[in-house]
Amino acid sequence: MTHISKMKIIFISIIFFSAYFIAGCNRENDDETAIIKVLEKESATWRSGDSAAHANCWKIRPYSTILVSTADGKVYNVPPEMMIHPAPGSMGKGGTAVNSNYKMSIHGIGAWVSHDEESTAADGQKSYSYEIRMLEKVDGDWKLVGQSIHLYKK
Repeated sequence: MTHISKMKIIFISIIFFSAYFIAGCNRENDDETAIIKVLEKESATWRSGDSAAHANCWKIRPYSTILVSTADGKVYNVPPEMMIHPAPGSMGKGGTAVNSNYKMSIHGIGAWVSHDEESTAADGQKSYSYEIRMLEKVDGDWKLVGQSIHLYKK
């Protein structure tokens, strides 16, 4: 094998591995963007009362868990079914939510995300929480399968 042939093989290998690496990074960025979109959609649809769109953000599994701790120290284990079949009057109370400080770990079809949330009720009252969300990719779409919400006083 000539020196030029070896150089061509090395050059082609570098291009191939660079393209493979870039494609992998883009896929992760696409997943991060899709996950953020589903989390923000889930927050907005709960507040707007759109139960069908909210349910579409979830895939309830036998291991799904929703834990909520309040700022006054109470802890609630919310039945996951409530996310797709909410109790009458529990949704649609208006307000907004702003999520920030996203941290993600994505592994294939599974991911966990932590973020901060500042919620503003329809009457202007603010509440704050640290949240951990568990997601799975189902038929190409990211769905929530569990979450842990920890409210705190600022």
